[in-house]
Amino acid sequence: MKSTNTFRKGFVFKKYEAPYQSPFDKLFEIFKELITHTSGDFDEAIDWLRELDKEYKLTTPEYTIDDFIEDLKKKGYLREEIDPNGEPSLAITAKTERAIRQQALDQIFGKIKRSGQGNHKSKSPGLGDEHTGDFRGYQFGDSLDKVSLTESLRNAQINHGISDFTLSENDLVVEETLHKSQMSTVLMIDISHSMILYGEDRITPAKKVAMALAELITTRYPKDTLDILVFGNDAWRIEIKDLPYLKVGPYHTNTVAGLELAMDLLRRKRNTNKQIFMITDGKPSCLRLPDGQYYKNSMGLDEHIVNKCYMMAQQARKLHIPITTFMIARDEYLMRFVREFTYANQGKAFYTGIKGLGEMIFEDYETNRKKRIKG
Repeated sequence: MKSTNTFRKGFVFKKYEAPYQSPFDKLFEIFKELITHTSGDFDEAIDWLRELDKEYKLTTPEYTIDDFIEDLKKKGYLREEIDPNGEPSLAITAKTERAIRQQALDQIFGKIKRSGQGNHKSKSPGLGDEHTGDFRGYQFGDSLDKVSLTESLRNAQINHGISDFTLSENDLVVEETLHKSQMSTVLMIDISHSMILYGEDRITPAKKVAMALAELITTRYPKDTLDILVFGNDAWRIEIKDLPYLKVGPYHTNTVAGLELAMDLLRRKRNTNKQIFMITDGKPSCLRLPDGQYYKNSMGLDEHIVNKCYMMAQQARKLHIPITTFMIARDEYLMRFVREFTYANQGKAFYTGIKGLGEMIFEDYETNRKKRIKG
């Protein structure tokens, strides 16, 4: 008797249903975005959230914005403090800062999962500890623990047969390995006034990229180092925890000061691989003179300032520090300057807008400087 049971394969189409989110989670996703745009100003972020609630009905009578604020306190995302005027106020905590960095990582780099000990593979095969799955013939000097016994015995059986089994040097094969290298990166962020001019907010995407890169390195590549600095009239280092609060100032663009500080930070690192990422949208327009005064010129490209930039690029090249410039402006004369700057350093340049900036930095970080370590 034939069975009447049949098994069919195919596709089932149905209306998309978004994954369930609690009222808190829905508002928290929006809140994290707003707190980034307001540079960590809680009151301003909540004001924006209330306006969005009026327009898009984000809350219900059962769960209001006030309920959301109470949950933020209970969950450790807010702390109470006293403002400079002596009035009580609310501010975000380190837990919120971490949540913002993770959101930036998810948005820009695409849900990258945490791994254990993360390291960067170099391009060149050789003596190392990262297996590639490729094999080559044994060479004098190869370590015996690198010999693949399974593949070597297989070769011996093929070459000599089972009845007269022998294992010769010609049968031995070694699995290729890659070095794991450590990377020291300095990320330079332009905070000159032009980063918010012309009706375009360029500083917020730059902050997001920095937060995402910081989260990527600390979770996936914990042996790597990342230093972040900002440059306007001067340059100074900031901590990762400071990123949500970063603002543009009434500054010119002292690119030289930023490069000097970046190279000073990298000189102290013992890693073989070092690099500088520079996010900027404007031309260099400022130098600090030996007497402490500032030389500024915003009219076109000042030859004196530009030549100083070229000198810094050449100096970084001598120190084997490649500079990758992410230029978020498309003026032809500025692109020409970046091309000359990049040539002097033998680095790289990307001419891009805000869109896609994070993906470019991520790809460059993953592939840029994977060179074989000597020694």
